[in-house]
Amino acid sequence: MITPLTLRTACAVTVAGLLAAAVLATAPGAASAPPPRPSPTPTTAPGPSARPSAITARTVSAWLPYWDQEGAYQDALLHAAQLHTVSPFWYEAVSAGRIDAHPGAGERRIIDGLHRAGTKVVPTVMETMKSGALAAILTSPARRTEHADALMRTVATRDYDGLDLDYESIAATGDSTYASVRDGFTALATDLCGRLHSLGKQCVLTVFPKTATTGRIWDYAALGRVADRIRIMGYNLHWSGGDPGPLADTRWYEDILTRATALVPAAKLEMGLPAYGWDWPADRTGTAATKHVTWKEAEALRKRQGVPYRFDEVSGTPYFTYRDGTESREVWYQDARGIAAHLPVLRKHGVTGTALWALNFEDPEIWPVLADG
Repeated sequence: MITPLTLRTACAVTVAGLLAAAVLATAPGAASAPPPRPSPTPTTAPGPSARPSAITARTVSAWLPYWDQEGAYQDALLHAAQLHTVSPFWYEAVSAGRIDAHPGAGERRIIDGLHRAGTKVVPTVMETMKSGALAAILTSPARRTEHADALMRTVATRDYDGLDLDYESIAATGDSTYASVRDGFTALATDLCGRLHSLGKQCVLTVFPKTATTGRIWDYAALGRVADRIRIMGYNLHWSGGDPGPLADTRWYEDILTRATALVPAAKLEMGLPAYGWDWPADRTGTAATKHVTWKEAEALRKRQGVPYRFDEVSGTPYFTYRDGTESREVWYQDARGIAAHLPVLRKHGVTGTALWALNFEDPEIWPVLADG
């Protein structure tokens, strides 16, 4: 069965494998195997040592998953002092002229509650179109206009503060067409952002990381000129269809942000941070499934299994191993300690914005870490 989160990550399968292979292979001191594992630490996951005395700025945005709408909404209200924007994962583009709503989309109680808390509501429009379908829209001026019209009808249905486009299927566009698809997406974004800005609304674009061999489908420089914010999905370096390993890596972030800040003003960038992980079968030759786990689920599983918390200092990521009957399994995920290890890379490049995937997945201790910047 495909879960909602699987739908979000399924489109990333092709490029995620390339990210893992290309970036770690070229990173200084990297090897093809997962990073060296440190000795076990105590079974209680250590929290960050520093605690800010007060929150000085709202620097965090976060996605609100519709399949956990109430829990995520309450989480957003709890941390509203840090959240400048919440993006409910509410809409799906299915054709040039049609945007469908997910269950619970447009719930006024949530929109009004977030507005009362001082948080902007910028819903996400995603897509899982068949291969070539989105490209056909983007490369046709008439169909691009039809699609922009549909997006503007969607933003007009509620008191929204803008839109976030998360169009991932184009990431696997082939060599023969990628340039025209890239330019078509830029044209769509330019049209849409202009229309949104004319209404005083925000235009947010969610993209894959750009490295030496990935992310070319997005023209970062052009998109950075028209969008209010560019969200870079800094996760799934290792993913459900690949080998076990960290979802993110400090070396990877260094590569991503060196390139991104050369093309987009740092003030417009938001680094997407994972609040989840993957539970892999340690032996990839078998047929056992890889499972998605939120931080909450990963920690509950670790404690239930009675296995030690471990932290990979090289990547800045927690992990553990356990036995499920006769099967050995390996879990890599992210927590406050890992995010604290990654934030210095953001600071080095002047990036203060972060985007959390997703609300009510996370280690609660990440909020003081994010407040500390």
